[in-house]
Amino acid sequence: MSKKSLLSIFLVLLGCNIAFSQKSQLNVARNSIGKLQVAINNKQDVKKQLEVIGEGIRASEAAQKDKKTKKWPETWAIKAYLSSYVAIIDPDEGNSDKYFVSAKEAIDSAARLDKFQGNSKLIQASIFNINIKKQAKATSAFNNNDFTTAFGLLKEVSDFFPTDTTLAINTAIAAQNIRGFDNALIYFKRAKDNGIHNPTVFQNMAAIYTSKFENDLAIKTLEEGIKLNPYDTNLTNNYINLLLDHEKYSEAIKVIDNTLKTTTNNKLLYFLYGYLHQNNSNYSTAELAYNKALTMDENYFDALYQLGVAYVDSANEALKEKKSDSGQKFVSLINRAEMTLLQAHEINQNDKSTVQLLIDIYTRKNKLDKVQELKSKLEEF
Repeated sequence: MSKKSLLSIFLVLLGCNIAFSQKSQLNVARNSIGKLQVAINNKQDVKKQLEVIGEGIRASEAAQKDKKTKKWPETWAIKAYLSSYVAIIDPDEGNSDKYFVSAKEAIDSAARLDKFQGNSKLIQASIFNINIKKQAKATSAFNNNDFTTAFGLLKEVSDFFPTDTTLAINTAIAAQNIRGFDNALIYFKRAKDNGIHNPTVFQNMAAIYTSKFENDLAIKTLEEGIKLNPYDTNLTNNYINLLLDHEKYSEAIKVIDNTLKTTTNNKLLYFLYGYLHQNNSNYSTAELAYNKALTMDENYFDALYQLGVAYVDSANEALKEKKSDSGQKFVSLINRAEMTLLQAHEINQNDKSTVQLLIDIYTRKNKLDKVQELKSKLEEF
């Protein structure tokens, strides 16, 4: 046999050995996935798991240098999976971040080459791990008040796990912190549509709708929240205040009336109930409501002031009745107004409205010394 023939045979064998070597490397990488699973099942420590993964990554990197195996999607899918796992378990943050980047690049290559989706499970598992890492990076950014980075990462993770309500809420909160209110609504709504009951979600959504002057949507959102959280005080108070802000007084009275049947220790609700009835000239109901609030807090300034106003208004109505006892009723109500407003004045001596009402009362009573004293005080404000 000639030297030329021998050389040709040698080159063919060498080529076969190289190809076999690269295929062997791919087998090593492939086997490392099984070894990793065994290590996980046996609850071996992170160091042991990283040793197994390191062997597989080195083998996959050797395979990716070969002209043939570098075109195989499995080469990149294995590297992507192993690298992504390092990214989520390695306690060394720098090393974790390095493999996070490496895994993303490998995922892109694997997805591009995997035209027949033969490695889709490995690729999806890698993407899952990458999103776990993104969530950890987002948490770190959020804790460092880097809400722009946190939102960008959380958005990607929430879009990957769309039914995770906690993720959706955190994404929305990050968006709020960078004043991305439209995005915040998208993710709060995602949490709501996936069954969240947390009252703060509904409160935040309503606040955003209100800021956008979409008041009907704000009211509807709070109504949905109350159905899920019928005894949440803050949610109910927000709803009532929103109704009041938009002059839906009759609806507000109904809500408060129903709420007071189960919630009897909320002074604000009694105050609002009294205020609404006072506006409808139902002074006796208003008086009862204010007094109920004052039994809970005797120094409740707003209740004292409005009760004083209610007595003054009732006194004026008594004079219009032109009955035999109208004068006596007027005096009694004005005296009550005086006592109540004096209590309010004692609590908040700088309130001009209280002082002015007392001046009016003392003027009617012809107590000019009191009038002058209060007018002098009013000028000091």
